[in-house]
Amino acid sequence: METVKTYYPDETALRMISVEQAWYYSVVPLEASDNTLVFLCPMSGLGSGQKEELALLLGMEISEVPVEEQELGALLNRFYRRSGEKNTQAAGHIATEAFLDKLIAEAITMKVSDIHIEPFEQMGRIRMRIDGKLIERYTFNAHEYPPLINKIKIRANLDIAEKRLPQDGRVLYENDACRYDIRISIIPAIHGEKVVMRLLNKDSDNISIASLGFSEHQLHDYLEALRKTNGIILINGPTGSGKTTTLYATLKVLNTGETNILTIEDPVEYTLEGVNQVQVKESIGLTFASALRTFLRQDPDIIMLGEIRDRETAEMAIRAALTGHLVLSTIHTNSAWGAINRLTDMGIPAFLIAGTLNASVAQRLVRLLCPHCRKKIPFDSLVIPEGYSMPEIPQYQYISVGCNKCFNTGYSGRKAVFEVIPIDNETALEIKKLNTDIRPLLALRKIRTMSDQAFEMATEGVTSFEEIYPLLMISR
Repeated sequence: METVKTYYPDETALRMISVEQAWYYSVVPLEASDNTLVFLCPMSGLGSGQKEELALLLGMEISEVPVEEQELGALLNRFYRRSGEKNTQAAGHIATEAFLDKLIAEAITMKVSDIHIEPFEQMGRIRMRIDGKLIERYTFNAHEYPPLINKIKIRANLDIAEKRLPQDGRVLYENDACRYDIRISIIPAIHGEKVVMRLLNKDSDNISIASLGFSEHQLHDYLEALRKTNGIILINGPTGSGKTTTLYATLKVLNTGETNILTIEDPVEYTLEGVNQVQVKESIGLTFASALRTFLRQDPDIIMLGEIRDRETAEMAIRAALTGHLVLSTIHTNSAWGAINRLTDMGIPAFLIAGTLNASVAQRLVRLLCPHCRKKIPFDSLVIPEGYSMPEIPQYQYISVGCNKCFNTGYSGRKAVFEVIPIDNETALEIKKLNTDIRPLLALRKIRTMSDQAFEMATEGVTSFEEIYPLLMISR
């Protein structure tokens, strides 16, 4: 059976040679220790005299680790993208308004969620988060960094003289095709100020509940829960799992013009016509709990809470549901049933949860393998967490490689994986019993878990087992 070894080059080692040197010698630095630099090289080894050249050039002893040609090429493309693949700006071009506009426009085209601008001792770099992972796009000289930060501060109406404290701001970006609210976060680091720009699309026209990724059975159960005029619907998952997008798609279904919908969010990510949206401002006391308390005097039909963070907010949500309102919210848990455990840990009585919860939904975003470069290899059981019971033993698995079409990440796009548990008399009884494991009941009712769906995606080559490993661990 073929075993695929994954290499993780050290960032310090990677910076010890240039792009041109990496491609000329066909090497990728793996790690540096004491006076030795370890290189990944072709199976045939370094060419005649090349090892001596590198040792003389770098002033270090050279050690070789041979790897397959295809894997070495993927690593070179990933860490040393050449002209046209990795954008390295010439001096004087970074700190211009034109570059900043180009950077934002490029990020929108690439469907980036966050832009990271980071300072180091000798250079600065710009990385973009695509499909949940960061890739490097630009590097530039350290002296260009302060003017660039000042340009961003001016755009966000921040204090350019303040360099010792964190600052937060926003930039509204608009072109013919879209409107973006860009949240700016700046913190002081050792070599300068680090900037993160989060891109929030203000246009909700492209959000549809039918396109989120629910299966037919899951969508039926979810819409049935929405038809109730009171109760709570919880969307569960970690940060960045698409919970807010699901909530907005849900509000679009409920926003019929005959209902009063109020939301309290942190931040307001999309603008929905006909929905009264409120932004959290904790500095002046406008929290989730205080806003919800006020909402109850605003004659609401539907209330959306950005997140249930504490007992006070949870109690107010329960109270709103008991008094005839439909409440939508998110909570950070690993699974749909985990939301019940989280609420009981906050001190909410089980009988109140059973009496008010309509449905609990868990979701994750799974990266999809790039169809242009994915590789099919024999299945290796080491990619499965110990204790996970496989529905079947696959013959093959698919791994990421990386090419120009996927920015050398090996993945292209993401898909949501859901777990929907409707709360009826039977499941409400399990809540009152404080049952922490209802997998047998879910199997009996043919409610598919996230791990089962993720395993199926991996066996079909839609994603890799490496990508879904965390989801498989949930079901252990």
